[in-house]
Amino acid sequence: MRRILLVGGLLLVAGLLLPEAKGIPVQGADRGDWHPETFWYYPWGRSGVHKGVDIFAGKGTPVVASSGGLVLFRGELARGGKVVLALGPKWRLHYYAHLDQLADTGLWLWAGDAVGTVGDSGNAAGKPPHLHYSLVSLLPLLWNVDGEPQGWKKMFYLDPTRHFHE
Repeated sequence: MRRILLVGGLLLVAGLLLPEAKGIPVQGADRGDWHPETFWYYPWGRSGVHKGVDIFAGKGTPVVASSGGLVLFRGELARGGKVVLALGPKWRLHYYAHLDQLADTGLWLWAGDAVGTVGDSGNAAGKPPHLHYSLVSLLPLLWNVDGEPQGWKKMFYLDPTRHFHE
């Protein structure tokens, strides 16, 4: 039992210590391609608040991994459409949604690797093409909780725009 706890603790620490690349996941995008207040915008459809950022670009624009990570899911979901979910450094999930095409990612992504292309799949059908990008911490960050609607969820959902560098 001690060995299992030791190995688990070492894995947890290793995940936190891995260096994290930080990039905008739509090729050629800059701050002008998303609205600065869309993260946690309320009200937002069935989810209540918008737990990510929508980066607008032409349909077919390459989407690249903002950080390296292990691909956990690559496929289709009702609301997200064509999506990729990757587990990256710091125990963070990177969620890329509304893709037009999915790249053949394999099990591992490096920062800058192709994820797919910007699209309008899922509940974005009929709307301007964009990438919905969410960044989720698996470890609760209690200091992020606030009094906004669903503010307790901010301990997990992080503002992706703070993750970007240009």
